[in-house]
Formats: sequence, structure tokens, C-alpha cells
Amino acid sequence: MKVYFFQAGVLKSQKQFFTAGRGVGEAFDVPVPYFLIEHPEGYVLFDTGNAYETVHNKHEHWGSAAEAYDPVMSEEEWVVNAIQKVGVKPEDIKYVVLSHLHLDHAGGVGHFPNARYVVQRKELHFAYVPDPYMKAAYIRKDFDKDVKWAILEGEQDDNFDLFRDGKIIVKFTPGHTPGHQSLLLNLEKTGPMLLTADSCYTTENLDEDVLPGLVADPISTVKTIERFRLMREQGVKIVTGHDPEAWKSYKKAPEFYE
Repeated sequence: MKVYFFQAGVLKSQKQFFTAGRGVGEAFDVPVPYFLIEHPEGYVLFDTGNAYETVHNKHEHWGSAAEAYDPVMSEEEWVVNAIQKVGVKPEDIKYVVLSHLHLDHAGGVGHFPNARYVVQRKELHFAYVPDPYMKAAYIRKDFDKDVKWAILEGEQDDNFDLFRDGKIIVKFTPGHTPGHQSLLLNLEKTGPMLLTADSCYTTENLDEDVLPGLVADPISTVKTIERFRLMREQGVKIVTGHDPEAWKSYKKAPEFYE
């Protein structure tokens, strides 16, 4: 099994949105990661980055969200184009596992015609009827598509084994949103690696008692990050969601981990 790290450009933002109460007004440009996993039984995407529309019409497509999280992405970085650089076509994707349905993670929904889209029921529901403070983070035209959803049911489906072989495990990690999920990859050479997405933005969130700047449920966020700390003690490599410094240290496609 191989995993490729991709980047759908950056969000030009401010630090307090990623480390609550810290860096107020400080410019903070963060990567927008997504991941391609090559499994013996098929290709899997974990998240899909920004929508193609952000390349040319970001303010129209994102509305007020672009004021706080200004997306800067090239056509080459858009998920459909980028994965083809490693020889993978959109129709080759078997599963798209969505950490959640925020605008910088679900921009590629509907562009993989043969895929099942794995999402938490709580997330899908919240995306359609979000609380007011998080409404701008969900772009309905990105995810309101006639696709094949594969619905998971929170704690009941925690540690869902995608191919039933222990290699790709979907973990229910609420807090950032009610239905957030992360992905554990059990790689043969690299060892276990957890892709946290937005349940843990930065290494500061992981190493210090500072919450991510945007959370639906602070208590669940704390519990999720504590779970990650324990996993790290057990030898799992934790890949944070939007840390510009940590991101520099990873190999990027066409290089890979296996």
C-alpha cells in the first residue's frame, strides 16, 4: 500500500483561526492537504481539497468565507488534475473518504464517477442545516450531488475497516464538526500513520493545551486530541491537518510512503 500527499494550494488566513486565542491578527498561510492511497483492492482518496471554481471565481463560489480563509490554488493543484500526475484517473477511484464536508475538503465531490463517498451521517445532516456560526464553511453546491454515499453511524461504526484487512481504518473523531472522521493507515514500511484532517490543525493543538480555532464542540475536540496523544505514545505518526511547518517535512507526490 502507498500513500501520496497532495496540496490543493493554500488558505491565506490568520493564526487565531487555527490556534484559539493565539496569534490574533497574525498572517498564517496554511496548506490544504488531501491524500491518495493505493491499496491492492483499489484507489482511495481522503478528502478532495478546494473546488475547481476557487481557481478563477473564489469570491463568488466561497462568499464571505474567502475573507477569512482566502484560497489560492492553481489548476494543476485541483484534485482531478493532480492525481493524474501519478497515473490515476478520476474513474479509478473506488472510495472517497471525507473527513467532513467543509469547503476546503469536499470540493471534489461528484468528480469521481465510480466512487463510494464515505461520510458520517451526523456530518451530512449538519452540512445541510449547520449552526449559524459555521454556515459559511459549508458550500452546498459542492456536496449536494447525486453520488453513492456510504453512511457511517458515529461511535457505532468507529474503527470502520474499509477493505476488511486492517490497512485503512476510519476513525470517528468529532469536535471540529459533529461528524468529523480521520483515517488510520497501517503502512508496511512506514508504520501506522493517522491523517487527522481538521480534528487537529497543528502540532500546537497536539502538544499544548490550545484548541483549534473553529470547533463545533470543545469537549469532544479535547477528547479527540487526547486520543491522538495516546495513539502517538503507541507509535502512531500523527499528520496534522493545516500546519505549514509540519507540512514542509512530508514527502509530496509523486513521492510516497509505503
